Amino acid sequence: MSRIHILSNRLPFSVKNESGEFCLEPSVGGLATGLKSVYKSYNGTWIGWSGIVSDSLDAVASSQVEELLNKEACATVPLSQEDIELYYEGFSNKTIWPLFHYFTQRTEYNEKEWGAYEQVNRKFADRALSVLEPGDTIWIHDYQLFLVPQLIKERMPTVTIGFFLHIPFPSFEIFRQLPWRMELINGILGSDLIGFHTYDYERHFLSSVRRLLGYEIILNKIFTSDRVIMVDAFPMGIDFDRFNRQSFLQAEQTPMESSDFHQELNAFMQQSPNRKLILSIDRLDYTKGIPHRLKAFRHFLQSHPEYHQKVTLIMLAVPSRDNVEQYQILKKEVDELVGNINGVFGSINYTPIWYFYRSLPFEDLVSLYRLCDVLMVTPVRDGMNLVAKEYVASRTQGDGVLVLSEMAGVAKEMSEALIVNPNNETEMSLALFQALEMTPAEQKQRMAIIQQRIKRYDVFKWADDFVEALFKVQALQNDLAAKKITTSIRRQLVERYNLAQNRALFLDFDGTLVPFHKDPQAATPDSELLEVLERLCRDNRNHITIISGRDKVFLEKHLGHLPVNMIAEHGIWHKQHHQAWNMPSIVNNTWIPDIRPILESFVDRTPGTFIETKGYSLVWHYRNAEPEQAEKRANELKDALTHFIANLNIEIMEGNKVIEVKNGGINKGVAALQILGQNRPDFLLAAGDDWTDEYMFRELPDHTISIKVGLNRTRALYKIESVKEMRSFLKELAWTLT
Repeated sequence: MSRIHILSNRLPFSVKNESGEFCLEPSVGGLATGLKSVYKSYNGTWIGWSGIVSDSLDAVASSQVEELLNKEACATVPLSQEDIELYYEGFSNKTIWPLFHYFTQRTEYNEKEWGAYEQVNRKFADRALSVLEPGDTIWIHDYQLFLVPQLIKERMPTVTIGFFLHIPFPSFEIFRQLPWRMELINGILGSDLIGFHTYDYERHFLSSVRRLLGYEIILNKIFTSDRVIMVDAFPMGIDFDRFNRQSFLQAEQTPMESSDFHQELNAFMQQSPNRKLILSIDRLDYTKGIPHRLKAFRHFLQSHPEYHQKVTLIMLAVPSRDNVEQYQILKKEVDELVGNINGVFGSINYTPIWYFYRSLPFEDLVSLYRLCDVLMVTPVRDGMNLVAKEYVASRTQGDGVLVLSEMAGVAKEMSEALIVNPNNETEMSLALFQALEMTPAEQKQRMAIIQQRIKRYDVFKWADDFVEALFKVQALQNDLAAKKITTSIRRQLVERYNLAQNRALFLDFDGTLVPFHKDPQAATPDSELLEVLERLCRDNRNHITIISGRDKVFLEKHLGHLPVNMIAEHGIWHKQHHQAWNMPSIVNNTWIPDIRPILESFVDRTPGTFIETKGYSLVWHYRNAEPEQAEKRANELKDALTHFIANLNIEIMEGNKVIEVKNGGINKGVAALQILGQNRPDFLLAAGDDWTDEYMFRELPDHTISIKVGLNRTRALYKIESVKEMRSFLKELAWTLT
């Protein structure tokens, strides 16, 4: 891996214009902190928007900004005011943001904004491609750039692409409502590694991929037609040591050394030494559940009059999108709730809620974290929420209590917090009471566990883990590429074929010669395939065997006119082209009436599945069923059958979205050897796509040219990407007759 580049909507610097001179101010956010070391350590470039609309800069100013950013290894993507309004404020934050946070009623679908989103994603991809070289790696961030991975992969396939989503990925029932869901999911799948904060988001994403595209998914790997994509959870951390050090520093400061805000807080604490402080810090956004939190605090004051005059909620709401009507309405609601609660429960000497509508510098934030007894983080939906981690890192005293929404991604890492449902006022009120009544010993016990976890998995460990996973996925892709039939290998195989005088070709049918079809009976040989097979058969040096799980009636109907050998039902029936069908003497079907009712019960309970009856086997097909339910039912069926057939000479065989029950001791490998007999070809090729063909790869002689169609793990020597590529290879053999 030569260079690692970062691509995000914003660069890790803010461009300031001071007295006509541009300068850079480093961003202090978690992403900028964690990734600066990555792109600089790997000699990369950070690509993104500078924060200044291109309309406002003339050529000279634009050049000055570009030059400043180039010194920091940053490359700018120029965005106009219209781009920002339609792509960022429009589609990104009026469509994706509310939908992915489950606010479907706030989601807008606007074709013009979607068009701008596409156009700006192309701008980002074009700028990245101007920096990238073959073999480089790029790490793309967040929902504003969903389409970029595919746009880069299409034009530079040798680049390794990581993508990380910093917001939740919704369930399929939510995601499917998006008119452009296919475009977004395909855009993300241009990546080689896809990261989420939690396993839930990963699971939702894989579910959408499975339902929309039908790709095979094994554990956390997606198998497309030409690549394997890894998906994993990487819970983002913070710079723990920075917050911890600042907290220790403030504890040692004299009042004169501290900020005005810190002095004001200390003065308040001295006037009310027994006052309990509850802290709430959020960007003013409808996903944060701020009105819910205020109502819960009101409920607490109503339920616990003994805490009047003894507890204050410090609420810091950071301005966000205050020019958007929805956010203006939210601010009005928050203002009214704060005013109402202070009016009802306050007095001349007591204000229940201190409300700040502004941002605070880092030092003042740490002051709040240090001095507040409870942090209340109760978003209705949140991708991670780093405020909770910042509070934990700042509690150098070892005490403090977290009241935490189960809807925040960070809740997965903080089970020691008081976990609440943010829609349940009573539950949040009870949690506040529990937090305020919790003994110092219990606080320290809970906090110590969380602190240890957050310190160990900080933002730098998060970034390192993702980079390490990029190395792993690159190694996986290289391993797959090592088995791929390249142009050079293909040329060598064709040459070996031409020189051979006795050739045997064993070719699987479904998934190898014809694509899979929802209706198995519809997957029949087309004119192109028949022409290829006929051409191969004209050469008397070729001995072609079609080896399939299909029954002999199907094979005879569609391929019986060709001079080929055929193996049906995974080896139960076989025939030389000039002979009759025959089967091993050990085969019987007396068990079928006993097994069929089991399969029928699973058909009844799993819509979209059906039973195929062959002469000596039963097949349960689940390709057309709801994927997750079908996989669950498949496992249940295997368990049920395993118990039932324990003393019978029959076995369970899994194929591609099928479970087949058949006689034991018979498979494609055994059948292929029977067809091969005493023949010792000097060119022996076997091609198949699923694990039933692994028997064939295992049993045939070592010098067999074994080819796996698809990218799954295999004992075959080579891999070929698709049915289309397999046909192309066979065409090349067929048209090299001499």
